[in-house]
This record gives sequence, structure tokens and C-alpha cells, in this order.
Amino acid sequence: MTVVRIAVLFVFAAIAEIGGAWLVWQAVREGKSWWWAGLGVIALGTYGLIATLQPSAEFGRIMAAYGGVFVAGSLAWAVIADKFQPDRWDIVGAMICLAGVAVIMFAPHARSAA
Repeated sequence: MTVVRIAVLFVFAAIAEIGGAWLVWQAVREGKSWWWAGLGVIALGTYGLIATLQPSAEFGRIMAAYGGVFVAGSLAWAVIADKFQPDRWDIVGAMICLAGVAVIMFAPHARSAA
């Protein structure tokens, strides 16, 4: 169940962060109303909250792993929201990032010295 929880939290975090950044982008770069940016700021704050719900207490590990989720999620967002067509290298790069996420999150790590 922990693996499912980690994955679900990463998906929700990606939606909040990428969506928040996209909303700010739309307001600043695409001329949408200012409230788009306000919604973006709220979504970005929600991302920060979601990250704290991960079962690991290792902030650096969670953020490092999330970086890989962000890469793959950003490409998926672009396909859905902006009709972006990734090429094979985009897809290979995203797969490499997700493999890195799996190693960071699920490999047997030695206990950190406190």
C-alpha cells in the first residue's frame, strides 16, 4: 500500500505544481486574467502541502525523486493542455527519469546518520 500511496501523492503533487506553473504562465505570457496567476499560486502552495504527506521523512530524497516525476508529468501536461507532440527522445528521457525515481524511492537505503 505504501508504493501506491507514494505514487498517488506524486501524481497529485505533479498536477498541483505543473498546473500551478501553467496557470501563472497563462496569466503572464498568454495574457489571461490576473486571477489565473492567483489560482496558480494557490495550486503551487497545494503542491508544497502534498509533498509533506509522503511517508518518507527525507525532504531531499522526496524532492529529488519528485524532479523525475516533474519531467515526465510536464511532458504529459504539455500533450494534454498544449497539444505538444513529444518525440522519441522526450519519451526516452522521461522513462529514464522515472527509472531514477524508482531507484531513489524504493531501493534499500542505508539509514541516515542523525
